[in-house]
Amino acid sequence: MAFGKNIRTYFEGQWHEGDIAVMRAADHGLWQGSSIFDGARLFDGLIPDLDAHCARANRSAEALMITPTVDAGEMVEIAKEGLRKYEKGAAVYVRPMYWAIDGSDLGVSPMENSTRFALCLEEVPMPDPEKGTTLTTTSFRRPVLADNVCNAKAGCLYPNNARMLVEAKRKGFGNALVQDAMGNVAETATANVWMVKDGEYFTPIANGTFLAGLTRKRHMKNLREAGYTVNETVLTLDDFRAADEVFLTGNFSKVQPVAGFDDVVYKERKFTRKAREIYMDWAAGCPLV
Repeated sequence: MAFGKNIRTYFEGQWHEGDIAVMRAADHGLWQGSSIFDGARLFDGLIPDLDAHCARANRSAEALMITPTVDAGEMVEIAKEGLRKYEKGAAVYVRPMYWAIDGSDLGVSPMENSTRFALCLEEVPMPDPEKGTTLTTTSFRRPVLADNVCNAKAGCLYPNNARMLVEAKRKGFGNALVQDAMGNVAETATANVWMVKDGEYFTPIANGTFLAGLTRKRHMKNLREAGYTVNETVLTLDDFRAADEVFLTGNFSKVQPVAGFDDVVYKERKFTRKAREIYMDWAAGCPLV
Protein backbone atom coordinates (compact mmCIF):
# COMPACT_ATOMS: atom_id res chain seq x y z
CA MET A 1 0.00 0.00 0.00
CA ALA A 2 1.30 3.45 -0.92
CA PHE A 3 1.71 6.15 1.71
CA GLY A 4 0.83 8.98 -0.68
CA LYS A 5 -1.82 9.78 -3.27
CA ASN A 6 -2.00 10.90 -6.90
CA ILE A 7 0.69 8.39 -7.86
CA ARG A 8 2.53 8.29 -11.18
CA THR A 9 5.01 5.58 -12.13
CA TYR A 10 7.74 5.61 -14.77
CA PHE A 11 8.45 2.05 -15.92
CA GLU A 12 9.80 0.45 -19.10
CA GLY A 13 10.34 3.78 -20.81
CA GLN A 14 7.02 5.50 -20.19
CA TRP A 15 4.82 7.16 -17.57
CA HIS A 16 1.80 5.34 -16.17
CA GLU A 17 -0.99 6.76 -14.06
CA GLY A 18 -1.26 5.10 -10.65
CA ASP A 19 0.58 2.56 -8.54
CA ILE A 20 1.17 -0.05 -11.23
CA ALA A 21 2.68 -3.52 -10.77
CA VAL A 22 6.38 -3.56 -11.70
CA MET A 23 7.89 -6.62 -9.97
CA ARG A 24 7.43 -10.29 -10.87
CA ALA A 25 7.29 -13.29 -8.55
CA ALA A 26 10.68 -14.65 -9.66
CA ASP A 27 12.52 -11.33 -9.68
CA HIS A 28 15.66 -11.52 -7.57
CA GLY A 29 14.73 -8.25 -5.91
CA LEU A 30 11.54 -9.76 -4.51
CA TRP A 31 12.78 -13.01 -3.02
CA GLN A 32 16.44 -12.12 -2.37
CA GLY A 33 16.05 -8.47 -1.38
CA SER A 34 18.31 -6.91 -4.03
CA SER A 35 16.52 -3.57 -4.27
CA ILE A 36 17.49 0.03 -3.66
CA PHE A 37 15.66 3.33 -3.71
CA ASP A 38 16.32 6.99 -3.12
CA GLY A 39 14.08 9.86 -2.16
CA ALA A 40 13.88 13.48 -3.26
CA ARG A 41 11.20 16.14 -2.85
CA LEU A 42 9.15 18.63 -4.80
CA PHE A 43 7.64 21.35 -2.61
CA ASP A 44 6.73 24.97 -3.28
CA GLY A 45 7.89 24.42 -6.86
CA LEU A 46 11.40 23.52 -5.66
CA ILE A 47 13.48 20.35 -6.20
CA PRO A 48 16.54 20.73 -3.91
CA ASP A 49 19.36 18.22 -4.52
CA LEU A 50 17.33 16.13 -6.97
CA ASP A 51 20.51 15.54 -8.99
CA ALA A 52 22.39 14.34 -5.90
CA HIS A 53 19.63 11.89 -4.97
CA CYS A 54 19.58 10.44 -8.49
CA ALA A 55 23.36 10.06 -8.48
CA ARG A 56 23.21 8.30 -5.11
CA ALA A 57 20.61 5.86 -6.47
CA ASN A 58 23.22 4.64 -8.95
CA ARG A 59 25.90 4.39 -6.25
CA SER A 60 23.53 2.40 -4.05
CA ALA A 61 22.79 0.02 -6.91
CA GLU A 62 26.49 -0.60 -7.43
CA ALA A 63 27.01 -1.20 -3.71
CA LEU A 64 24.28 -3.85 -3.80
CA MET A 65 25.83 -5.41 -6.94
CA ILE A 66 22.97 -4.25 -9.16
CA THR A 67 23.97 -2.81 -12.54
CA PRO A 68 22.63 0.78 -12.92
CA THR A 69 20.92 1.32 -16.26
CA VAL A 70 19.90 5.00 -16.18
CA ASP A 71 22.36 7.88 -16.16
CA ALA A 72 21.80 10.22 -13.21
CA GLY A 73 21.22 13.19 -15.51
CA GLU A 74 18.64 11.25 -17.51
CA MET A 75 16.98 10.21 -14.23
CA VAL A 76 16.65 13.88 -13.25
CA GLU A 77 14.94 14.68 -16.56
CA ILE A 78 12.55 11.73 -16.19
CA ALA A 79 11.60 12.96 -12.71
CA LYS A 80 11.09 16.53 -13.91
CA GLU A 81 8.85 15.34 -16.74
CA GLY A 82 6.61 13.51 -14.27
CA LEU A 83 6.61 16.33 -11.72
CA ARG A 84 5.40 18.86 -14.28
CA LYS A 85 2.13 16.90 -14.44
CA TYR A 86 1.25 17.91 -10.85
CA GLU A 87 -0.68 20.99 -9.87
CA LYS A 88 1.21 24.08 -8.83
CA GLY A 89 2.15 23.94 -5.14
CA ALA A 90 1.91 20.13 -4.86
CA ALA A 91 4.28 18.41 -2.45
CA VAL A 92 5.58 15.22 -4.10
CA TYR A 93 7.90 12.44 -2.93
CA VAL A 94 10.28 11.35 -5.72
CA ARG A 95 11.50 7.75 -5.50
CA PRO A 96 13.84 6.22 -8.13
CA MET A 97 14.31 2.46 -7.67
CA TYR A 98 16.40 -0.41 -9.00
CA TRP A 99 16.13 -4.13 -8.37
CA ALA A 100 17.80 -7.21 -9.83
CA ILE A 101 15.81 -9.50 -12.11
CA ASP A 102 17.90 -12.66 -12.27
CA GLY A 103 20.21 -14.35 -9.81
CA SER A 104 23.44 -16.27 -10.29
CA ASP A 105 25.35 -18.66 -8.00
CA LEU A 106 22.32 -20.70 -6.93
CA GLY A 107 20.19 -17.58 -7.12
CA VAL A 108 21.78 -15.80 -4.17
CA SER A 109 23.86 -13.10 -5.86
CA PRO A 110 22.27 -10.81 -8.46
CA MET A 111 23.27 -11.38 -12.06
CA GLU A 112 25.26 -8.61 -13.72
CA ASN A 113 23.37 -6.50 -16.27
CA SER A 114 20.01 -7.90 -15.17
CA THR A 115 18.22 -4.87 -13.77
CA ARG A 116 14.82 -3.19 -13.67
CA PHE A 117 14.27 0.52 -13.02
CA ALA A 118 11.20 2.45 -11.94
CA LEU A 119 10.56 5.96 -10.68
CA CYS A 120 7.53 6.55 -8.50
CA LEU A 121 5.97 9.92 -7.69
CA GLU A 122 3.58 10.22 -4.74
CA GLU A 123 1.85 13.35 -3.53
CA VAL A 124 2.72 13.55 0.18
CA PRO A 125 2.36 16.77 2.25
CA MET A 126 5.38 18.31 3.92
CA PRO A 127 5.22 17.76 7.71
CA ASP A 128 4.34 20.64 10.01
CA PRO A 129 7.74 22.27 10.75
CA GLU A 130 6.65 23.14 14.30
CA LYS A 131 5.34 19.69 15.24
CA GLY A 132 8.03 18.02 17.29
CA THR A 133 8.49 14.30 17.67
CA THR A 134 9.74 12.44 20.76
CA LEU A 135 12.63 9.99 21.06
CA THR A 136 13.41 6.96 23.17
CA THR A 137 16.12 4.31 23.18
CA THR A 138 15.83 1.04 21.29
CA SER A 139 17.25 -2.42 21.87
CA PHE A 140 18.13 -2.71 18.17
CA ARG A 141 21.31 -1.24 16.69
CA ARG A 142 22.74 -0.18 13.36
CA PRO A 143 24.80 -2.83 11.55
CA VAL A 144 28.36 -2.36 10.33
CA LEU A 145 29.64 -2.59 6.75
CA ALA A 146 31.22 -5.98 7.47
CA ASP A 147 27.77 -7.55 7.88
CA ASN A 148 25.42 -5.35 5.83
CA VAL A 149 25.30 -2.87 2.97
CA CYS A 150 25.37 0.29 5.10
CA ASN A 151 26.79 2.24 2.13
CA ALA A 152 23.56 1.87 0.13
CA LYS A 153 19.99 3.06 0.53
CA ALA A 154 18.91 -0.55 0.30
CA GLY A 155 15.45 -1.91 0.95
CA CYS A 156 16.89 -4.87 2.87
CA LEU A 157 18.11 -2.51 5.63
CA TYR A 158 14.69 -1.12 6.46
CA PRO A 159 13.14 -4.04 8.38
CA ASN A 160 15.72 -3.30 11.10
CA ASN A 161 14.67 0.35 11.13
CA ALA A 162 11.03 -0.73 11.20
CA ARG A 163 11.44 -2.79 14.35
CA MET A 164 13.22 0.15 16.02
CA LEU A 165 10.30 2.38 15.15
CA VAL A 166 7.67 -0.13 16.24
CA GLU A 167 9.46 -0.63 19.55
CA ALA A 168 9.52 3.14 20.13
CA LYS A 169 5.83 3.50 19.22
CA ARG A 170 4.90 0.73 21.65
CA LYS A 171 6.70 2.66 24.39
CA GLY A 172 4.66 5.75 23.54
CA PHE A 173 7.30 7.71 21.62
CA GLY A 174 7.45 8.98 18.06
CA ASN A 175 10.88 7.68 17.05
CA ALA A 176 13.98 5.85 18.28
CA LEU A 177 17.44 7.26 18.95
CA VAL A 178 19.65 4.49 17.58
CA GLN A 179 23.14 3.43 18.65
CA ASP A 180 25.86 1.82 16.57
CA ALA A 181 27.67 -1.39 17.50
CA MET A 182 29.97 0.57 19.86
CA GLY A 183 27.05 2.11 21.74
CA ASN A 184 27.44 5.60 20.29
CA VAL A 185 24.52 7.45 18.74
CA ALA A 186 24.20 6.89 14.98
CA GLU A 187 20.85 8.30 13.86
CA THR A 188 17.13 7.73 14.46
CA ALA A 189 14.97 5.04 12.90
CA THR A 190 13.96 7.37 10.06
CA ALA A 191 16.41 10.27 9.79
CA ASN A 192 19.79 11.70 10.73
CA VAL A 193 19.95 13.36 14.13
CA TRP A 194 21.42 16.62 15.42
CA MET A 195 21.81 18.33 18.75
CA VAL A 196 22.63 21.86 19.84
CA LYS A 197 24.74 22.71 22.88
CA ASP A 198 25.89 26.19 23.91
CA GLY A 199 25.12 27.62 20.48
CA GLU A 200 26.99 24.97 18.48
CA TYR A 201 25.58 22.26 16.21
CA PHE A 202 26.57 18.61 16.69
CA THR A 203 25.81 15.52 14.59
CA PRO A 204 27.22 11.95 14.82
CA ILE A 205 30.33 11.42 12.75
CA ALA A 206 29.83 9.28 9.65
CA ASN A 207 31.43 5.98 10.64
CA GLY A 208 30.03 3.61 8.04
CA THR A 209 27.19 2.26 10.22
CA PHE A 210 24.51 4.61 8.88
CA LEU A 211 23.80 6.52 5.69
CA ALA A 212 25.14 10.04 6.18
CA GLY A 213 22.30 11.73 4.35
CA LEU A 214 22.43 14.22 1.51
CA THR A 215 20.17 16.61 3.42
CA ARG A 216 22.48 16.26 6.44
CA LYS A 217 25.42 17.14 4.23
CA ARG A 218 23.55 20.14 2.83
CA HIS A 219 22.75 21.43 6.33
CA MET A 220 26.38 21.08 7.37
CA LYS A 221 27.51 23.13 4.39
CA ASN A 222 24.78 25.77 4.74
CA LEU A 223 25.30 26.26 8.48
CA ARG A 224 29.06 26.55 8.19
CA GLU A 225 28.77 29.06 5.37
CA ALA A 226 26.37 31.06 7.56
CA GLY A 227 29.05 31.24 10.26
CA TYR A 228 27.81 28.58 12.68
CA THR A 229 30.04 25.94 14.27
CA VAL A 230 29.13 22.42 13.15
CA ASN A 231 30.79 19.53 14.99
CA GLU A 232 30.75 16.09 13.35
CA THR A 233 31.85 13.91 16.24
CA VAL A 234 31.23 10.88 18.47
CA LEU A 235 28.09 11.43 20.55
CA THR A 236 26.51 9.37 23.32
CA LEU A 237 23.01 9.06 24.70
CA ASP A 238 24.11 11.19 27.65
CA ASP A 239 25.21 13.94 25.25
CA PHE A 240 21.67 14.06 23.91
CA ARG A 241 20.21 14.06 27.41
CA ALA A 242 22.30 17.15 28.16
CA ALA A 243 21.54 18.94 24.87
CA ASP A 244 19.77 22.29 24.60
CA GLU A 245 17.95 21.31 21.40
CA VAL A 246 17.60 18.18 19.25
CA PHE A 247 16.27 17.91 15.71
CA LEU A 248 16.18 15.49 12.80
CA THR A 249 17.14 16.06 9.18
CA GLY A 250 16.24 14.12 6.08
CA ASN A 251 14.70 14.46 2.67
CA PHE A 252 11.15 13.84 3.86
CA SER A 253 10.79 16.73 6.33
CA LYS A 254 14.10 18.62 5.84
CA VAL A 255 14.10 19.66 9.53
CA GLN A 256 11.93 18.12 12.25
CA PRO A 257 12.16 19.40 15.84
CA VAL A 258 12.39 16.98 18.76
CA ALA A 259 10.31 17.84 21.83
CA GLY A 260 11.88 15.32 24.18
CA PHE A 261 14.06 12.27 24.71
CA ASP A 262 12.62 9.83 27.26
CA ASP A 263 12.01 12.03 30.33
CA VAL A 264 14.12 14.96 29.05
CA VAL A 265 12.15 17.89 27.61
CA TYR A 266 13.79 20.29 25.15
CA LYS A 267 12.36 23.76 25.67
CA GLU A 268 14.41 25.63 23.05
CA ARG A 269 14.08 25.60 19.24
CA LYS A 270 15.95 28.75 18.24
CA PHE A 271 18.77 26.95 16.46
CA THR A 272 16.44 24.31 15.00
CA ARG A 273 14.37 27.04 13.36
CA LYS A 274 17.54 28.76 12.14
CA ALA A 275 18.74 25.55 10.45
CA ARG A 276 15.42 25.25 8.64
CA GLU A 277 15.38 28.93 7.69
CA ILE A 278 18.86 28.72 6.19
CA TYR A 279 17.96 25.54 4.31
CA MET A 280 14.78 27.02 2.85
CA ASP A 281 16.62 30.15 1.77
CA TRP A 282 19.12 27.94 -0.08
CA ALA A 283 16.38 25.70 -1.56
CA ALA A 284 14.68 28.75 -3.09
CA GLY A 285 17.42 28.62 -5.72
CA CYS A 286 16.41 25.12 -6.89
CA PRO A 287 13.21 25.59 -8.94
CA LEU A 288 11.54 22.96 -11.09
CA VAL A 289 11.95 24.29 -14.61
